[in-house]
Amino acid sequence: MKTPICLWSGPRNVSTALMYSFAQRDDIRVVDEPLYGHYLRVSGAVHPGRDAIVASMNCDGAAVMRELLARQQQNPSIRLFQKHMAHHLVELDLGFLRDTSNIFLIRNPRDMLPSLTIQLPHATLDDTGLKRQWQIYMDLRAAGQTPAILDSRELLLDPAGVLVKLCEHLGLDFDPRMLRWNAGPLAEDGIWAPHWYHVVHQSTGFAPYKSKNGFPDNLLGLLGDCQPWYDKLYKNALLGSAQGDQ
Repeated sequence: MKTPICLWSGPRNVSTALMYSFAQRDDIRVVDEPLYGHYLRVSGAVHPGRDAIVASMNCDGAAVMRELLARQQQNPSIRLFQKHMAHHLVELDLGFLRDTSNIFLIRNPRDMLPSLTIQLPHATLDDTGLKRQWQIYMDLRAAGQTPAILDSRELLLDPAGVLVKLCEHLGLDFDPRMLRWNAGPLAEDGIWAPHWYHVVHQSTGFAPYKSKNGFPDNLLGLLGDCQPWYDKLYKNALLGSAQGDQ
């Protein structure tokens, strides 16, 4: 039986672009952050558009995941690709992860934090999801799974090379259509898209990687909290053709 694909990303990453990439496939249906309402309800976090998001979604995370697993079983010819944020996994039984194919998407905090703190000025390690990603990754490894880890820099440096390896990991044939999409929103976008998806809506594919110059002094403490967790995850990441096999 086909298992739904769950992408567990940190914020300010290329997760939306990756969702758009998978949306180009005929054998995939994408779902955009179905646990966002649950996270906002449980955590009390103040995010842009919070009230509208909570009002628009089922905010019972356990019920959401049961429904998505049932949806996959009811239509086995189409595989669900669920884009999630790792920090949304709060006060939730993670037993459903045994029945999903899991991917962790990471980004170097030196690149990610300056962007994240524009929207969340008081961001903490928990907001980045990095520690949570590592903990879940290790739990899944201990349970016998081998989740994939993608690094956004490696993906942008060699989209085709990394996606070929990811598709192989997931038991899918690579589809070249995953490399291009039409500019503009996707029908499956969450209602939060106007707050977060400006760049991807202007894109027609994965943007070239651009290194950032400098780093804000006021974020050095948070960078120190984040970097060890990122480094642990990166050691297990899928690399593109130019970087060799991992």
